[in-house]
Amino acid sequence: MPSQKTTLRLIGMHCAGCAASIDKALASREGILSSAVNFADESASVEYDPDVVSEAGLIQTVRDAGYDAEVITQTDTREVRDAEREKEIRWQRNLVVLGIIASVPLMALGMMHEFETGWVQFAIATVAQAVLGWQFYRNSFRAVIHLHANMDVLIALGSSAAYLYSVGALIWRQPGGGYYFDTAAMILTLVTLGRYLEARARGRASSAIRALLDRSPKTARVIRDRVETEIPAAMLQVGDAFIVRPGEAIATDGTVVDGQSAVNEAMLTGESLPVEKAVGDEVTGGTMNQSGALRVQATRVGSDTTLAQIARIVREAQGGKPPIQRLADRVAAVFVPVIILIALATFAGWTIALHGHAATALLRAVAVLLIACPCALGLATPTAIMVGTGLGAERGILIRRGDALELAGRLEIVVFDKTGTLTVGEPQVVGVDAESETEVLQLAAAAEQFSEHPLARAILDEARRRGIEIPPAEAFEALPGLGVRCRVGEVGLLVGQPKLMEAEAVAVPDPWSNHDAEAGQTVVLVARDGAIIGRIRIADRVKPSAREAVERLQHLGIEVVLLTGDNRPAAEAIAREVGIDNVVAEVLPKDKAWAIAELRESGKVVAMVGDGVNDAPALAQADVGIALGTGTDVAIEAGDITLVSGDPLGVARAVELSRATLRHIRQNLGFAFGYNVAAIPLAIAGVLSPMIAAAAMACSSVSVVSNSLRLRRMRLR
Repeated sequence: MPSQKTTLRLIGMHCAGCAASIDKALASREGILSSAVNFADESASVEYDPDVVSEAGLIQTVRDAGYDAEVITQTDTREVRDAEREKEIRWQRNLVVLGIIASVPLMALGMMHEFETGWVQFAIATVAQAVLGWQFYRNSFRAVIHLHANMDVLIALGSSAAYLYSVGALIWRQPGGGYYFDTAAMILTLVTLGRYLEARARGRASSAIRALLDRSPKTARVIRDRVETEIPAAMLQVGDAFIVRPGEAIATDGTVVDGQSAVNEAMLTGESLPVEKAVGDEVTGGTMNQSGALRVQATRVGSDTTLAQIARIVREAQGGKPPIQRLADRVAAVFVPVIILIALATFAGWTIALHGHAATALLRAVAVLLIACPCALGLATPTAIMVGTGLGAERGILIRRGDALELAGRLEIVVFDKTGTLTVGEPQVVGVDAESETEVLQLAAAAEQFSEHPLARAILDEARRRGIEIPPAEAFEALPGLGVRCRVGEVGLLVGQPKLMEAEAVAVPDPWSNHDAEAGQTVVLVARDGAIIGRIRIADRVKPSAREAVERLQHLGIEVVLLTGDNRPAAEAIAREVGIDNVVAEVLPKDKAWAIAELRESGKVVAMVGDGVNDAPALAQADVGIALGTGTDVAIEAGDITLVSGDPLGVARAVELSRATLRHIRQNLGFAFGYNVAAIPLAIAGVLSPMIAAAAMACSSVSVVSNSLRLRRMRLR
């Protein structure tokens, strides 16, 4: 049986150490092929062998590590999971309110320095420890019995130390100045406040998937037994016909069976201009119908829809770990135990230095425990990845893996396929040379109307585009490899290549005798009653944005290469038009991967941009494979990055997005590492009190998430 993938919602994970513990537990379980724990999104993407381990086994593995988990379904993602997140935010907010109610009187009573207030402080602080501290004690207990140490252990140790010392001081009837009940309560309050603010910010960072899925309407007007009935969109089945009125979102993927309209596909491709849809065209669930009514037959529903697959790709990318995060993971794995040792050493050192004054030594050890919590370190990379991949999805840039996002920012060479990538991929008439263009096109279209050749279709399309009436033809004869012969009324026609005219002894004017190979064009000559009356030049037209895409990549310092199987003159003509200097032509499809490998041998980071089908080996060989999708036919599995709209300008946008995301990750990591490096010595030296340390620790996490959220303001031109 092939491997399967699932996503788990993780419960009880509060720091990078927690994520590392769960990741280690999953990686060591037999039957799990790969796993990626996303601390910022509180989830884990797992690929496993169902013959060896079940989904229940995956959940049990997480529980054995001291946490809890449940499988995320499509319904969970859109409704249950959002409700759970909101419930958690409300609970943390209520705890903050309780903490403030407890901490303010404790601080006031602590200033009185009277023994009688000690028991009142004890009563208030005990309630705070029991209610606010419960989540930290519970998670710490789970971690310790499984031989793990996480952020909750540090917080529980810090607040408990202050609380228990005060209880001892009260029992042994020390003066009120020796109580630190207010410190214990304020630690829990400030950390909970940070957790509340962090949960709100993380909810904004992970909003991309919800925003995507929320594009789909909740209901659909389905036609069954010739009766139009409104049903929940989730109940649609493949084959159902449903009505989409102007101004409504399309309920699911399907094919238009009646009607004509313009559909806004900006949420899918990032392009603002609507796309005309008629009978036989495919439409995507979630896109907006603008003008006419459509009757659509459902072809994909539920988790098979394009929108659901895009959401899956975004979630998997957000769960992936780019190379830049490996250092942070290694540090986080050993960070908490090391900090506990440093705190113990701080306590011992200050106790000796202060000649046994344990209270002051204890406070400085508590400050070390609190200031060093690795939350900011664990949030630095995943929050930026979440925002970056979400922003990309909104603009039709689907990034499948976090490491692909990082590599795209370090690209040095981008290799473009030609046909269907830089060019439209279909022959089009680019010029007509004749005294009467209309007459030449009319006769050529009449001769070609029975042909299935791509050049024939190009001529017919041009004639129809110009509104030329196409007369009937008789005595049609296809001449393979040369052209066609027929009659239109009393006129005998020959339409085809110059060598057809030579074979039929028709004189070809010298300027028209070549194939215009240097211009990358194919020439079709039209002869009427044995005399040439004109020629039609046909070429694969360059996409409108191709030149701008190349210029923007070159401006970013990236070398651009054209790799194609076409002949060199045709390839060089396209290269000149778009501004590419380096051309590798006449390469067979099976040799394209070899050409990419040769470029990589120089040690440079190389991307291949292709259509995702014929170029699959080359896409796989490149450091980053970028597949251009076409409409709703997204080449999801073909590359590391998929550009849904097929616009080559998306390559430059992907690079710019990647570089911006990496810049924010580096800023986050620099802040997180710098914060701990600077703050821990201050705590050891006694400069920071426990309350200030708790507040600073909470602010550091919120700052990292807020910095990542700045990416949302980035404009992808």
